[in-house]
Amino acid sequence: MALLSFKKKDAAPAAPSNPDVAAFLRDYSIEVMPRTAQKVENFQDLLPKGTRVYVAHIEGTPIEEMVATAKRLNAQGYPVMPHFPARIIKDKATLGDWIARYQGEADVKQALLLAGGVSTPHGDFHSSMQLMETGLFDQAGFERLHVAGHPEGNRDIDADGSISNVTAALRWKNDFQTRTDAKMAIATQFAFDAKPIIKWADDLAAQGITLPVHIGIAGPAKLQTLIKFAIACGVGPSLKVLQKRAMDVTKLLLPYEPTEVVAQLAAHKAAHPDFNISHVHFFPLGGIKSNATWAMQNGGADAAPANT
Repeated sequence: MALLSFKKKDAAPAAPSNPDVAAFLRDYSIEVMPRTAQKVENFQDLLPKGTRVYVAHIEGTPIEEMVATAKRLNAQGYPVMPHFPARIIKDKATLGDWIARYQGEADVKQALLLAGGVSTPHGDFHSSMQLMETGLFDQAGFERLHVAGHPEGNRDIDADGSISNVTAALRWKNDFQTRTDAKMAIATQFAFDAKPIIKWADDLAAQGITLPVHIGIAGPAKLQTLIKFAIACGVGPSLKVLQKRAMDVTKLLLPYEPTEVVAQLAAHKAAHPDFNISHVHFFPLGGIKSNATWAMQNGGADAAPANT
């Protein structure tokens, strides 16, 4: 899959037709993996300078590949936020080694802490809270820690389909920010329906969880690709949005774009400025280029160092 032909000078975007969407997309972030990043010749041809780039750490990926990807992104002008999946980190010494490598080779100052998708921990850690309690990120001078959020729940954590355990964990993390100097936010799994997202975010605020939310949005992709990832990632109620689209013959072969869900969330944000979703975080399931192009066409052409 070639990602090399897109150039900013040849693709100046038209003014966005929806100013609420443009405002909502400002300072968006995006997620890459080492193997997808390798297909991009120059990220400066795709992403606004200063865009936060998360580097996903999939089980089996050598730390050397993760650090090399972070180093390359940093050199091209992008603040890097690598994943630290607790269940694939053997012990505190390994965690300290990873932190030191990221800092020493790639000047990394922020991290996404999550449990990780493996069912059996590889060592001492099984939750992101344990990583936080080591104190290693604070000792290393990390400026920002993000944690995972699940608007539609997570059956790895709440087997009964509720959100009680994930909400309790977010409450603990909110308290951690209160009692420490950590700057934190919630980066969520992707979803496709704005209504349950809004309700989930409002429920967090009602419970006193004040961490800003960076809402996960799946970028443009083939419908079959999205359904596959949605099932694999445990996306629940909003999967019906894709299933309904799959039953419409006129839309079946057309690539999905997140236009509707982003527009609805942007409208809600414009009407309720205190709404706790502060940023969009893209999962480029159909490719980094197509996601970046869609974001630019819809007004996400500017980025500045994000403070949340």
